[in-house]
Amino acid sequence: MSHTSANNTIIDPKDCTFETCSIEDSYFDYRPSLALNSLLIALFGLSVVLYLIQGIRYKTWSFLAVMLLGNIGEIIGYAGRVMGYNNPFTMDPFLIQICCLTFAPAFFAAGIYLCLSRIVIIFGADISRIPPKAYTWLFVTCDFISLVLQAAGGGIASVTSQDGESPTLGTNIMITGLAFQVFTLAMFMILCAEYALRVVRRKGSLDPTHAKLRASRKFRGFLCALALSTTFIMIRSVYRVIEMAQGWSGALMADETLFFILEGVMVVCAVGALNVFHPGWCFGEGYRLVGELGF
Repeated sequence: MSHTSANNTIIDPKDCTFETCSIEDSYFDYRPSLALNSLLIALFGLSVVLYLIQGIRYKTWSFLAVMLLGNIGEIIGYAGRVMGYNNPFTMDPFLIQICCLTFAPAFFAAGIYLCLSRIVIIFGADISRIPPKAYTWLFVTCDFISLVLQAAGGGIASVTSQDGESPTLGTNIMITGLAFQVFTLAMFMILCAEYALRVVRRKGSLDPTHAKLRASRKFRGFLCALALSTTFIMIRSVYRVIEMAQGWSGALMADETLFFILEGVMVVCAVGALNVFHPGWCFGEGYRLVGELGF
């Protein structure tokens, strides 16, 4: 990545310092905010602690694993941005943040998908068009494909950029992975809405086994938190598809305010909602019982 100065001289950012070049000549096109990125590191760090405590307490091992991986990816990504604050003219911080922050939310999406089979069992597997286990395997598999594409694309883009070549191929693979993630989330939301409609129509004849759990405020809170978390991840993913499609020198890539709101805030809210209404706490013993049938 290089820039052209006012006198048409090609500038390589790695040869720049704050004294010799404009901040627009950096890889970021701006100096990342130390305060905002440090705040996000602290919030995701707190999220790691809360997920660890609740995951161990309620033994939600699969959910804990994916949420931890997602939070750690976010921390590494924002650490890259803090490094970019100290020196935005080096490539490594830019590549760290663009790779880690692109694919980390795929782990959060996996956590969301793991919950659906349990919800279906609690309301009644007979109401669903698809067996509970099928929901988990279908969406987690799609999420894994999305994650692989994003990670592979990020790796290719990083290698080609460091070799002085265009990152277009890697970027396009990352966009494909992000677009597939948006498609998977959309299908997930549609199937959830369709199942919810079936539940409403069968309200008077639902499986009585989990009637007490369904009536609890915690479980209803969890359903709202899951819906919000899914929506936040969807908004973030659509934004990143558009941002990446514009290229590494696009207008969205150079707008830190939009990035902070549509990437940072959206993901923090998504993980925060499921920390407050953690499935282990909201389901209680039901999480492990239905897990034996769901995943």
